[in-house]
Amino acid sequence: MSSRRTSPRRCCSSPPRARPSRPATSSTSTAAWSRPTRASRMASVRAAERYLAVDLGAESGRVLVGTYDGDHLAVEEVHRFANRPVRLPSGLHWDILALLAEVRTGIAAAERRGALTSLAVDAWGVDFGLLDARGGLLGNPVHYRDARTDGMLEAAFAVVPREEIFEQTGIQFLPINSLYQLLALVRANDSALRVASRLLTIPDLLHYWLSGETACEFTNATTTQCFNPRTRTWAGGLLQRLGIPEHLFPDVLPPGTTLGPLRDETGGARPTRVVLPGSHDTASAVAGTPLRDMHAAYISSGTWFLVGVEVPGPAITPRTLALNLTNEGGVGGTFRLLRNVMGLWLVQ
Repeated sequence: MSSRRTSPRRCCSSPPRARPSRPATSSTSTAAWSRPTRASRMASVRAAERYLAVDLGAESGRVLVGTYDGDHLAVEEVHRFANRPVRLPSGLHWDILALLAEVRTGIAAAERRGALTSLAVDAWGVDFGLLDARGGLLGNPVHYRDARTDGMLEAAFAVVPREEIFEQTGIQFLPINSLYQLLALVRANDSALRVASRLLTIPDLLHYWLSGETACEFTNATTTQCFNPRTRTWAGGLLQRLGIPEHLFPDVLPPGTTLGPLRDETGGARPTRVVLPGSHDTASAVAGTPLRDMHAAYISSGTWFLVGVEVPGPAITPRTLALNLTNEGGVGGTFRLLRNVMGLWLVQ
């Protein structure tokens, strides 16, 4: 596994930046909407660049290509596929190798239509795969709805008070969180955890297979409840008290980081770059939402409904703890203060 040339376990050390407001539409701001400059007109006639996006959800996945000519972005879906969990004697698992195969199929379909500048993967949060010292996958990742986390909230609170966990992570208390999945492995003396060298969330795992680089993207790191949003580092003290090995966690990198070229094993014929997006799917959805200012709210609908606002920093207070709100990382150093609400899972 390749190492990253960054400060260990630290991300986005610059202060978070608020989403800028849109220009007013009054006559005083017409310059913001004036006719294109000569430079932008010249950019529009340059060769169009094609960017590939992989969007994985709990029910299905899709591969899309965005073509940008300097003025306009056209998006085309080139592949869609089902995401079907598998029930085994060991529990409910994601068929991660089938998902990788579908992603490769989508990349090949896109490459047949032209060269790709870069690609990126987003997916759901909290779930992860474990790698051994040679980079091999230690079993299929377990589904967050598996019963192994039953009773893990209470087990964690017996060691670290609820208030202290929230103070260190800012994340709402759900048994599906990575923290409680890992605690379940610790309490079961799980053999995979004992030999694991690295933990990668679902999009990070796919990025690893596509680029050969191991890292955890910032927005998805925050969903684990193992990350301190104030220090922008893994919550080492919390992990240690719960017996979770801190060495498992890779460097955390911000959205927009280039991991490296697409590996030949994917079938890519061109030197396509693998770039980190907001790899938590909701982070990317919110980044693309036309929020006019910091007072605008959003609802992201899917397997879950996410209801929230975008804020410049984590809101870790007694009030947000009492309301069981969560502070998930956003694109551009922002945070998404939100509440998870039951979504379309019941009909999926």
